[in-house]
Amino acid sequence: MATVTIIPFESKYANDFARLNVEWLEKFFVVEPHDVELLERCEQTIIDNGGYIFFAKVDETIAGTFSLIKSSDGVYELGKMAVSPEFQGKKIGQRLLDFCIKFAKEKQWKKILLYSNTKLENAIYLYKKYGFVEIAQEKNPPYQRSNIKMELVL
Repeated sequence: MATVTIIPFESKYANDFARLNVEWLEKFFVVEPHDVELLERCEQTIIDNGGYIFFAKVDETIAGTFSLIKSSDGVYELGKMAVSPEFQGKKIGQRLLDFCIKFAKEKQWKKILLYSNTKLENAIYLYKKYGFVEIAQEKNPPYQRSNIKMELVL
């Protein structure tokens, strides 16, 4: 298999971040206003607010991505995780999630939160496999499609 490397955000990849996420959102749901703000202005809304964006690069192709959006000190939301359809089934999502957790532990964060939808069975299975547990979701979650909130205490 081709070499998969996880690389940090660079401005030149901002369009890939948006493209990958819009691709999966339109396949399963709709692009919500909160998505548009995060995707179209990712440097201002994520990076400049203390967050991070990473990419899975297969050879020279950006194949997947995820972000860590700062919620509070030591608490980050794992969001905007997407893998291009042509690279799905190659464990790239697992590589991204594994990297995410190691990165958070190196930073000595307290926990990682995420919002998802139980319709995404493979994703929920993967999160549980990595130790995420379901917690109560607030009354007005940031995403209308969200029907499950999970956390990983580090």
